[in-house]
Amino acid sequence: MAEPAVRTGVDSPERRTGSFGALLACRSSFHLPYHGLRMTLFEKLIAREIPADFVHEDDRCVAFRDIAPVAPTHILVVPRKPIPSIADLDTDDTALVGHLFVIAKQIAEQQGLGTGYRLVINVGDEGGQTVPHLHLHLLGGRSFTWPPG
Repeated sequence: MAEPAVRTGVDSPERRTGSFGALLACRSSFHLPYHGLRMTLFEKLIAREIPADFVHEDDRCVAFRDIAPVAPTHILVVPRKPIPSIADLDTDDTALVGHLFVIAKQIAEQQGLGTGYRLVINVGDEGGQTVPHLHLHLLGGRSFTWPPG
């Protein structure tokens, strides 16, 4: 599928700044369908091959600050299990997905987001997913409008 003419979000040129700019620019080397041969960007972060600002870690998931935040609080909640997207879930993943949401709620409370926050899951290229590893975006610290995007 061809790339869209205008790209916004994490991998847009204006977001490729800071210490991780080069990593985002070459993200395609990690952006392959999961087949067990190459690690996704998130697997590399979980394995500590790439540094991140972790705010939570347990035996099922990690959470870290997004390197290109779109809100004052932008934290990614990522399962350790390399599930490419929601489209790849099965019933065996039910407890894990519930755990991700409970952890997102706990982190929101810890971050002082009691007045409201948004949880986002992007699915596939057309849905805005840029890393083929299931993850929740916890966004807060500002007002949001509807519809998004």
